[in-house]
Amino acid sequence: MARKNAAAASEHPALAAVRASDTVKVKVAVSDIDGILRGKYLHRDKFIGAAQPVPGGGFGFCDVVFGWDSHDQCYDNTQVTGWQHGFPDALARIDLDTARRVPWDGSVPFFLGEFVNADGSPYPVCPRQTLKRVLKRAEKLGFAPMCGVEFEWFNFAETPQSWAAKRGVGPEPITPGMFGYSLLRMADQRGFFNALMDEMAAFGVPIEGLHTETGPGVYEVAIAFSSALEAADRAILFKTGAKEIGKRFGVMPSFMAKWSAQYPGCSGHIHQSLSDGKTNLFYDAKSKRSMSRLFESYLAGQVACLMEFAPMFWPTINSYKRLVDGFWAPVKPTWGLDNRTASFRVIAGSPKSTRLETRCPGADINPYLAMAAVVAAGLHGVEKGLKLTAPPITGTNQGAEHIPRAPRSLIETTRAFQASAIARDWLGDTFVDHFAATREWEHRQWQDAVTDWELKRYFEII
Repeated sequence: MARKNAAAASEHPALAAVRASDTVKVKVAVSDIDGILRGKYLHRDKFIGAAQPVPGGGFGFCDVVFGWDSHDQCYDNTQVTGWQHGFPDALARIDLDTARRVPWDGSVPFFLGEFVNADGSPYPVCPRQTLKRVLKRAEKLGFAPMCGVEFEWFNFAETPQSWAAKRGVGPEPITPGMFGYSLLRMADQRGFFNALMDEMAAFGVPIEGLHTETGPGVYEVAIAFSSALEAADRAILFKTGAKEIGKRFGVMPSFMAKWSAQYPGCSGHIHQSLSDGKTNLFYDAKSKRSMSRLFESYLAGQVACLMEFAPMFWPTINSYKRLVDGFWAPVKPTWGLDNRTASFRVIAGSPKSTRLETRCPGADINPYLAMAAVVAAGLHGVEKGLKLTAPPITGTNQGAEHIPRAPRSLIETTRAFQASAIARDWLGDTFVDHFAATREWEHRQWQDAVTDWELKRYFEII
């Protein structure tokens, strides 16, 4: 009896809470390559068994989640998983530290998971494990990355059925016009707006700010900063949570990077700093810019490596439609002091607020992969002691006339990524080859498609 009580006392509080509750089910989810949460309900007893911290602990989850695209079409060019392997179960391990309840789903207990090999080692193409690989190396260097994510996204008065009936043309925004920071437009969907603030907080995704942006039906959210892994968890949960909450109000949120050529695209900015557990290591009161030498090397790494990690923050065909001059999205690897037209915005002020805002990523990112990319690029600069030699831009790319702009296609950045020794060093050969293959697949699907643009341009005239 004493041994049993001791075991119970050492049990993780989240597992003990499920065991002591009267819940009959638990919701679990994992990230696929595209940053879409794939999940299921588990019976309470199944969950308790799967959550035990023992060798081989976890539950089987079909590895097709890494072998298909966002529309469940299986890749024909991957090696880690595919038809040649028969899509067996991989081992998903529940992270009990991600425990939360879903307010809009009867407060069902919810947990995120990640994939491991049979021997417990990280599954090499699991996005959450890819970020953890980078963070483990950061820890060895003595750093704890702190991050926060902002998303812009459009909201439409659509349902899956109405959108399917429209065949991908003419979505109806929930509000008209260009009206950023509008209290008036917030009132047009007051229930949805307040549900995002209140229910996300109850879901363990605290929101620092939420407002309308420039464009019909577009919002921007700033999710409270935290450790990098928690920040990525919050970001992926926000995207799924917003879609689930929206259903209750007849709202379809879209995190597509650029849904219309008329309007600015949707960003996924990532704020970062490095901590030693107590102090913001980016701040230096003696520096003219309040930037420590560590901060300068971190920024120099991102400036130098931007294009080598590009598919991880521009992951879709549509991502590159956002990279248009004059539409807010940065198009060159530039940095500036509190300059929102630069790729890297240095916010240098107090010991608490000094940070880097990487403004390149779009809202269509997989948060785990985008965060892994920016932190890896920054820490590459730190490891190599890179110097910040380029001066900050002023205005809109003034001083960056000699800097080439970003490629405008996924296949170009994918080829640079696959050839990158830096990406392979930080992310591993298996991940780089697999992710590059998935992006090459995405490019081929676009090549094979016949679009409405082509029909409008050529059908009658040619």
